[in-house]
Amino acid sequence: MNNLTLPSWLTGPSGRALAAPILIVMMLAMMVLPLPAFVLDMFFSFNIALSIIVLLTSLYTVKPLDFMVFPTVLLVSTMLRLSLNVASTRVVLTEGHTGPDAAGKVIEAFGHFLIGGNYTVGIVVFIILTIINFVVVTKGAGRIAEVGARFALDAMPGKQMAIDADLNAGLIGEAEARRRRQEVGQEAEFYGAMDGASKYVRGDAVAGIMVTVINIFGGLIVGMVQHDLDFAMALKNYTLLAIGDGLVAQIPSLIISTAAGVVVSRVASEHDIGGQLINQLFAKPEVLYITAGIVGGMGIIPGMPHIAFLMLGGALAGGAYLLKKQAQKAAELPPPAPEVAVTAPEVEEATWQDVVPVDTLGLEVGYRLISLVDKGQSGELLRRIKGIRKKFAQEVGFLSPSVHIRDNLELKPTAYRITLKGVEVGSGEAYVGQFLAINPGMVSGTLPGTSTSDPAFGLPATWIDGGLRDQAQAMGYTVVDAGTVIATHLNHVITTHASELLGRQEVQQLLDHLGKESPKLVEELVPKLIPLATLQKVLQNLLVEGVHIRDMHTIIETLAEYAAQVQDPNELTALVRIALGRAIVQQIFPGSNELSVITLDTRLERILMQAMQSGGSDGAGIEPGLADTIVAQAEQATRQQEQMGLTPVLLVPGPLRALLARFLRRALPQLKVLSHAELPDSKTIRVTSLVGGQA
Repeated sequence: MNNLTLPSWLTGPSGRALAAPILIVMMLAMMVLPLPAFVLDMFFSFNIALSIIVLLTSLYTVKPLDFMVFPTVLLVSTMLRLSLNVASTRVVLTEGHTGPDAAGKVIEAFGHFLIGGNYTVGIVVFIILTIINFVVVTKGAGRIAEVGARFALDAMPGKQMAIDADLNAGLIGEAEARRRRQEVGQEAEFYGAMDGASKYVRGDAVAGIMVTVINIFGGLIVGMVQHDLDFAMALKNYTLLAIGDGLVAQIPSLIISTAAGVVVSRVASEHDIGGQLINQLFAKPEVLYITAGIVGGMGIIPGMPHIAFLMLGGALAGGAYLLKKQAQKAAELPPPAPEVAVTAPEVEEATWQDVVPVDTLGLEVGYRLISLVDKGQSGELLRRIKGIRKKFAQEVGFLSPSVHIRDNLELKPTAYRITLKGVEVGSGEAYVGQFLAINPGMVSGTLPGTSTSDPAFGLPATWIDGGLRDQAQAMGYTVVDAGTVIATHLNHVITTHASELLGRQEVQQLLDHLGKESPKLVEELVPKLIPLATLQKVLQNLLVEGVHIRDMHTIIETLAEYAAQVQDPNELTALVRIALGRAIVQQIFPGSNELSVITLDTRLERILMQAMQSGGSDGAGIEPGLADTIVAQAEQATRQQEQMGLTPVLLVPGPLRALLARFLRRALPQLKVLSHAELPDSKTIRVTSLVGGQA
């Protein structure tokens, strides 16, 4: 048997969002379009059911904010009743001469069965219901809502201060404080909205009286003038229809008004209304015994209904007896083991121990990547990170800070991010159990999987299943697992930000390590000739341009030779680079005697020298148009070098090297800038491109 399923557009979020607009449009349409009697019956039945649902919901709510939409429901239900009044009035006046069922079976039932077909009784019942609704229930609920809104607004600053105090004392977190502030604001808005919505209900009661009177007099005129009914018949038909119509509207209105009074009059508690009534009203047997005695005494007074009073008194006495027996049984039970009073820990004063230092290097992973960094699960990434730090120390020349690893539930389950001094410098996603197929640029086809890019170098890549690994390698892809992806990205970040990782503590450790072999050399330089900060700046300048600092002997000897005459870190860096020239060239052109380089046009060299003399070494004297031309031509020459499989190197005069290195570093980080003085005499230079030839 097939199950009945609603369309997704109706049950989904968009369908629920359309419910309210459709209901409003239907109510407005009822005021304009004529409705048959059967449709009126359906809407009157829905109105009664809606009022019962609202009443029961209000009885089962624990606190007013659990039924936050109630003011809107109050307004919509009022508009629904008014729309039905207009629609039923049209039917009563046009079809009332045909009999009491002209406006549908619901109105006929209320006109006959509830008031016995007697319009005089109907008028009295209708007036009583209207008075109860208008004078008692609605007015009282509106007054309570008004006072509640006023007290909620007056108490709001105190509640906000209490929340801030708990937050500052560390008793609650930021999320809990935010939730409490929102709840305080919503409570004030709820009572204010209830105060305004209750005015609609009072207006609805007045409108019900007026509509009923208009229906009676209008029906008499229509019946007697247009349909030739005598006065008695017209009065009977139209009065019964008008009273039935009014009762059909007033009874749901009374129910919803009662629900409004229940919602705004209750005191916040952990129990609903039913639980509060049973637990508080019928909980004391003494009260029930006394009430049973009074009611039973009234039952023996001559002329009183003896059976009713005596039966009620007996029932109350029996209930009191059962409650007392239950209390005695509970008292006879052995007392529970004394509980150790747990006092709330006293909040300690803030100390310097509360100041947590920022990790220099951090790796945060989503929960699905925890297995890669968990020792208990033989996390392979931990071993690779140790290898990265060891390789970095061997190649770059100093030991990088430790990588602090932790899980972060705020990240996506498969995501990770790398932080440097608390700031994110890299992020990506990795899938445990899958492989990343990286396209180096020469593959023979595509692979099924999740398309992405290599997080370290930005190359196009695809996450594939393990079964496609061999196929991907055969097609020319570079295939790595999830741990290798994160390790490669971390290694790239550490290498790129090596200068920021070299702090004064690391520099001092370098000197201590070097001092074990050459103590006199270190003592002679720091701090006698240059301070530690100057040495740190020189080493950072070298690392910024990718120059390794493994040869600390040469660096220290060069600084010791020139530090007496030069103290500027940039000038000292240029002198150290000349001393390290052979190592720098070897790093860029390993195993090659011929150096393919890009050079500057002689006219451009003269212009830059003049700009440097007039604007300083920071390049401020270079005209914007000339700067754009240099960047564009250098970018074109770099691209040509890379297409030929060569490392892009720009060879410039010594005075211009630092200027152009800083100037081109942001636009062309892969371009290395060397000076003529840094090249060993044994190397052959081959110029492949010229920058400034068209300037």
